[in-house]
Order: sequence, then C-alpha cells, then structure tokens
Amino acid sequence: MRAAVMEGVREPLVVREVADPECAAHGAVVRVEANGVCRSDWHAWVGDWDWIGIKFEFPHVLGHEFCGVVEEVGPEVGGFAPGDRVIVPFSQGEGSCEQCRQGLQNVCERGFAPGFAYWGGFGRYVAVPHADVNLVTLPESIGFVEGASLGCRYMTAFHGLFDQGKVQAGEWVAVHGCGGIGLSAVQIATALGANVIGVDIDADKLEMAKKLGAVETVHAGNADPAKAIREITKGGAHVSVDGLGIAETCRNSIRSLRRRGRHVQIGMTSAAERGEIAIPIDVIVSRELVITGSHGMQVPRYASMLGMIEAGKLDPGALVSRTLALEEAGDVLASMDDFATLGVPVIDRY
Repeated sequence: MRAAVMEGVREPLVVREVADPECAAHGAVVRVEANGVCRSDWHAWVGDWDWIGIKFEFPHVLGHEFCGVVEEVGPEVGGFAPGDRVIVPFSQGEGSCEQCRQGLQNVCERGFAPGFAYWGGFGRYVAVPHADVNLVTLPESIGFVEGASLGCRYMTAFHGLFDQGKVQAGEWVAVHGCGGIGLSAVQIATALGANVIGVDIDADKLEMAKKLGAVETVHAGNADPAKAIREITKGGAHVSVDGLGIAETCRNSIRSLRRRGRHVQIGMTSAAERGEIAIPIDVIVSRELVITGSHGMQVPRYASMLGMIEAGKLDPGALVSRTLALEEAGDVLASMDDFATLGVPVIDRY
C-alpha cells in the first residue's frame, strides 16, 4: 500500500510503498478514504510527547483521524463486515477492562490510539484491533471527508461540551484556542443553544469562529481574555474550554469563569509543561468552580452526534479548510510549528 512514512523525528514524510497490514482475529482492516491532519500528529512528529512514552520505532505511519470502508474482518468480529462504511475513533479500548465494560472505551485502562500505538491513516489500509468496540458505522448521508473530521477533534469537543461540560441553552461558553478542537467546540456549543465567545491570537481563526456561530471573539494578543470575557458576560462564562493545553490558555480559561462555573480541559500539554500547570487554586475555591477533563469520546455516544449531523443541526464539513493529496501531509505538519493551520485539513487522495 502507499503511505506517508515517518522515518525520524522532524524528518520529511516519505510517500512510498509499504506492506499491507495483517488482520487480527479480533480486528478489521479498513481501507482509508479520508484522514484529518491533526496537531496531535504534529506533537508526535516533532518528538514532543517522548516524555509520556510516545516514541516510535521507525519507519512509522501516523494518522488517527480517519474513516473508510471495511476490507476484511477477523473470525472473532461480529458487528462489522466487509463493505461497511466506518469511522475509527482515536480513543480506543481493548473491551474487557472495567471502563470498557461500562461502554467507556475512551478511558480504557489499557487504552491506545491509531497512528501512535499502531500504524494509522497516513497509509491506505489500517488494521484496527478489537474492531467490535473500536469502529462506528458511518451513515451513507455523511461523506468520507466529513467523517474524517469526526474521529478526533470534533468528537472530542462534542463529548467535552455535551457530557463533561453539560452545556445548557442560554449559557455563556468561552473557547480558548480556535484550532480544530476549539472551532468544533464553537459550532457544537452554538448548536446546543449557548452563547459562544472564541478566544485566540489569530484574526483569521477568530473570523472563522464567528462564521461557525461565535457571538463574540476576543483577540488574546490585544486584551486580557479573562477580564474581557467577564465584562462581555457580566460576570463570567458558565463553561470555559481550554482547547490548546498551554499554561496561559488553561489559566485564562479558569479565570474567565463566573461563580460555580465549569472548566473543561481538552488540550493536552507539550514538553514545555510536561503535564504540570500552575492554576489559580484560590479562585477555584472561592468561586466554587468545577474542573473536569475530557478525553475523546466513547463509541456509544456517537449515535447522538451522528443524529445531530444527519438532522442538519451540526455541520462538521464546515470546519474542513482544505483537502490534500497524501504527498502534502508532511507540509501541513511542518506548518503547525507556528500554528498556521486553519480549520481541519483532510487527506482524501491516496
């Protein structure tokens, strides 16, 4: 198969032929039709997550945000068959731990992700383990390019707002960082009836946030975001999301909340923070704030998200900024050094 192969940290991806993957007894082989290029790919490509144990044996194939068609299933797989259109969630489980038994594959005790734990969607075919708990049927009404945007950023934002942040109609929601996750959060929170404020240092991303439903935006390079949000909302946001994972956005998110507000941490840290960020504890205590984490989304929750898309209430395709040939994936990764990527770029030509 053709794949954009990573041959070393920060080395240009090389598109070449590699061996087709083998199908495990409990797995499925998916022919990839589209794959989003995500900032998490960038973190891995630059070696930014070595400190949490993400180190590759080279060559390696990235890609964790993909969908396609089932080519083959193992004899232990009962829920899928060749020819099925599927999304492959990035937050996967092995199916037998306590969390998986409760339908919470996204926090599996032995969880893993395509493109990190095994070769992913920068290749034409992917062998997905434990297919019955790690695949989701993609409705015929949703195209592959749209579907590719659902496997990571969009579904992560959906779970973070709907399940973890418990956003209600009429509430103020502040989204700090308008990258793929942040822009997804803007659209989803708007669909839930919230009043959304987008925060970023890039004017183009803030403009896109407005197009996706943000009623206000704050340029973090020109103002104190927390102060601006408290003024706009007359007291602070009910829910605030850190979609980036750096110290500044995390603290601004917490400080922008009104009393008894909810902070949702979606963005993960880089080597600069190494998982540790100093946060304003006295503010958390005195305002009785709620701090919650959010990681991916469990497979059983996809039905609600897909139903809203089919009903026209959500439009993930609006976040797709461009489609790419496989040969362009490496250039997109390199552009993420300075946060130059807008929206969700998707590989759809292999």
